[in-house]
Amino acid sequence: MIGIVDYGAGNLRSVQKALEAIGERAVISGERQVLDGCDKLILPGVGSFGAGMAELSARGLDSYIRERVKDTKLLGICLGMQFLLEKSFEEGEHLGLGLIRGQVIRFTEGKIPQIGWNEVREMKTPLFFGIPEGTCFYFVHSYRADCSDEFSCGKTEYHIAYPSAVYCGNAYGVQFHPEKSGAAGLRLLKNFCGM
Repeated sequence: MIGIVDYGAGNLRSVQKALEAIGERAVISGERQVLDGCDKLILPGVGSFGAGMAELSARGLDSYIRERVKDTKLLGICLGMQFLLEKSFEEGEHLGLGLIRGQVIRFTEGKIPQIGWNEVREMKTPLFFGIPEGTCFYFVHSYRADCSDEFSCGKTEYHIAYPSAVYCGNAYGVQFHPEKSGAAGLRLLKNFCGM
């Protein structure tokens, strides 16, 4: 069973439908007792970093995720990926979950937000098993990860090369939306579920 963390925001149902399309059972919940019964967790997200982290904290899900990730694989998607880092500078400075060293900063060039399909290169980790180098995924974001190559498992070029997939220990994150990225996105979700 895959647990989709519900903190009152995010495109939860579309992630659940994508998981169901690849034959996985998935439950949407913000209840610890329900999430405790899940083998892996997915943290989706849309919206602003500060408001999202405030909701996670208010529900006690920030501390829950930090504890669970010690022995459970976690995938953050879009804003959920940004939560994995130490802090964000979106509308002020806000602390993240601190699972991956780095910060979240705004793009300074090009049309903002970046919306549409873009390539992912320098793919590492089993997350990208069987997915060809340079495969395109669907992005919608104004802020990006700023972390060292040590924590990068995929890079994308949008006026600057930046980590579009990150990892550390059991925590993985992708800036793009696999649930909106066709066959490649479904393959990535399948890879995560099999890790």
